[in-house]
Amino acid sequence: MPPGLLIAAPSSGSGKTSITLALLRRFRQLKRSVASIKVGPDYIDPAFHAAASGQACTSLDSWAMRESSVMQLLETAGERAEFVLGEGVMGLFDGAPDGRGSTADLALMTGWPVVLVIDARGMAASAAAILHGFKTFDPRVSIAGVIFNRVGSDRHAAMLAKACGPLDVPLLGMVRNASHLQLPSRHLGLIQANEHEALESFLEAAACDIAGEIDCDRLAVSASARLCKERGGGVSGASRSRQPGLKPFGQRIAVARDTAFAFSYPFLLDAWRTAGAEISLFSPLADEAPDLTADAVYLPGGYPELHAGRLAGNRSFMTGLEESARRGACVYGECGGYMVLGEGLTDAQGVRHAMAGLLPLETSFAPEKTGKPGRRMVLGYRQAALLQDTAIGMAGEGFRGHEFHYARELSVDEPTTPVRAVRPGDRLFGLKDAQGQDLADAGLVRGNVMGSFLHIIDTV
Repeated sequence: MPPGLLIAAPSSGSGKTSITLALLRRFRQLKRSVASIKVGPDYIDPAFHAAASGQACTSLDSWAMRESSVMQLLETAGERAEFVLGEGVMGLFDGAPDGRGSTADLALMTGWPVVLVIDARGMAASAAAILHGFKTFDPRVSIAGVIFNRVGSDRHAAMLAKACGPLDVPLLGMVRNASHLQLPSRHLGLIQANEHEALESFLEAAACDIAGEIDCDRLAVSASARLCKERGGGVSGASRSRQPGLKPFGQRIAVARDTAFAFSYPFLLDAWRTAGAEISLFSPLADEAPDLTADAVYLPGGYPELHAGRLAGNRSFMTGLEESARRGACVYGECGGYMVLGEGLTDAQGVRHAMAGLLPLETSFAPEKTGKPGRRMVLGYRQAALLQDTAIGMAGEGFRGHEFHYARELSVDEPTTPVRAVRPGDRLFGLKDAQGQDLADAGLVRGNVMGSFLHIIDTV
């Protein structure tokens, strides 16, 4: 287990991402080799981490991943690094209902200490109550320091320091309200790193304005001590030999990769390569077809809804998908990729765009006609079991993953949109939520074409 440190917070929106990026860039400027991880099922933040540090970042999820998968990925991350800096997910103790998947859960698994980022806007002595609560809520988790974010003035900083002094938690930084260092967002999180035109200047400014107000040396020293009480148990060699993620479902796998299809975990593609599969990349947005010698095509999630009109008109891409399916290649889509395999996609403005037509599926981002404003978000951990033998596994084989989308499947009782009936046996997965409660069967399979809204993270 490499030395490491987790940046956490009481809640989302406290500034974890900006502070983590600032620290990663600052350590890079200091020529210190610091690797990074992101806690939770996240495709977007790791790309920002990689841009800041110059090293690949991986997502780790202690609910969806086997412990052996977490350990393998941590060992890989720490191979050439002085220590690993991790960014937490949501609030420190937020995860599945049983606490698994939280930042605190990963801290206990790794033994890493936590630095808490507290948004100090609008409070002074009350910040001490928050810090005290997080320090004592689970004594097994070590709070190795605190960084106060969005501090208004020198007087405000002095009040915070005085209030928290008796708590015996090292004060690592007072970050002023850097409102000019805000990353733009959209419905699934931050605007993707490759869409951020001024990312490099943002990272340099963050290293100066944010990390400049943090005691980076003291923070790095905290990472060298394994302070949490570990859960223990160990992992057998046989278990550790299994690669994380979905097994390769072809010998030559063509993977869609561009702004519209960016949600694939690097560790998944690395595991496929390790298992001997050849990976070729293609861009649907550039109207590229998948390699016609590939025996499998993977369409990951992303933002096809923002480019639906362009994708609908990209005939080389659509024809290439059809040809791949016709010659027997396994065509598998997750979330956004699943939607593209359907008949049509209706965007948030209510405009329908024809898609590949390989699955009996219509999806829509338009609000439902229920009188309720806005769109419904689907979010949560999922346990999945294949309902039939497929190229991605045999009937009964289990996976763990995550759903996060605003799109919905249209049904045949919505006559304004043509929908092919789903036949008995068309569904791909039986689903349960994180608590083991049964959900409706999900996804679709027609021959060698299949997909669902589920982002598979690991096998069970």
